[in-house]
Amino acid sequence: MPFAGDRSRGSGKNLATKARKQVGARKRSVLIWVNAAKPPFSEGGRAAHLSVTPWVDSDTGTQDRCALPDLPPKRSKAPPMARFSYPTPASSEITPQASFLNRRHLLAGMGAGLLAYATPGRGQSLPAVAPGPFSTDEPLTSFDVATGYCNFFEFGPAKDDPSQHAHALQTNPWSIEIDGLVDNPGPIAMEDLLARFPLEERIYRLRCVEAWSMVIPWNGFALADLLAHVGVKSDARYVRFEAFDDTSIMPRAAQGLLDWPYVEALRLDEATHPLTLLAAGMYGEVMPNQNGAPIRLVVPWKYGFKSIKSIKRISVLAEQPMPTWHEKAPREYGFYANVNPTVRHPRWHQATERRLHDGTRIRTEMFNGYGDLVADLYAGMDLETHY
Repeated sequence: MPFAGDRSRGSGKNLATKARKQVGARKRSVLIWVNAAKPPFSEGGRAAHLSVTPWVDSDTGTQDRCALPDLPPKRSKAPPMARFSYPTPASSEITPQASFLNRRHLLAGMGAGLLAYATPGRGQSLPAVAPGPFSTDEPLTSFDVATGYCNFFEFGPAKDDPSQHAHALQTNPWSIEIDGLVDNPGPIAMEDLLARFPLEERIYRLRCVEAWSMVIPWNGFALADLLAHVGVKSDARYVRFEAFDDTSIMPRAAQGLLDWPYVEALRLDEATHPLTLLAAGMYGEVMPNQNGAPIRLVVPWKYGFKSIKSIKRISVLAEQPMPTWHEKAPREYGFYANVNPTVRHPRWHQATERRLHDGTRIRTEMFNGYGDLVADLYAGMDLETHY
């Protein structure tokens, strides 16, 4: 199904925005006019007004009511990312059914083998993964940093807890239960997913709500492809994700820090956006346990806690579900959790971020730099209220 703003599929006019900044003695505001048809889920009209509350510098403790802190120069822009399109192949290019089935059996065997030999750390290499769209050309975070500095609270609160404890996670066999408003509910085995949906490489920016960031080459497939495969019913509006939960191997889950299992959710148009990825690997290797093996969500324009790890259930729903962190601390972790440098976390500002692979501090960009692809999903919404 087309997502809001997918211009390659005839959804409407190109998004045109005009921003006017107003800086006063007590607040800073931005008025964004959206020249596009009002999409589903918009909140009251065609203009979104963002008011930024005063921030407190985390280093000096000083408060500034009329301006953001002195910021480093903007990072150089990557080349424009290609728009997603669905080309219609010529009949001569369509694989015969018998050949496809033979290939599927081969890939299923390969997938089972990869799952059987996956281990934490440097793992089993994936078969050749084709480059996909939307990748940035920014310098990559090293494998060691990306796998050694993780948030996976079921295994502990420290950044190195997941790499020390996640080896206990058994990822073979593994299946995902699909339920809710779908035509074909039921479990899907991991090897069947790998056989049906070819993996591609997407080099995405990852921005944590804690104001640090990485650049990671993920290996996965579009969540939209899986949802199309199971068939989404017309009254569906949201997608809920539930992570694996086993207190016998997850020490933090046994302590009751959060209401486990971990749950996240997206609007359906966010879930079916072609940027939204189900990743089974990274750096050309099977997904390490500490990073969410064997399969995780990656939503690059949102803060990292939205990209749930070790998925065991996907539910398609009519009503908005309650994500775990949003239920625990709604003022700190919004349902949408879009990267937004003008909406501060209650305990720190979000105007800048620290790149872990080189320690530099850079400006944070709206929607993590993916605004040209996703801003029209939120046309007309107050992005300070719906953070």
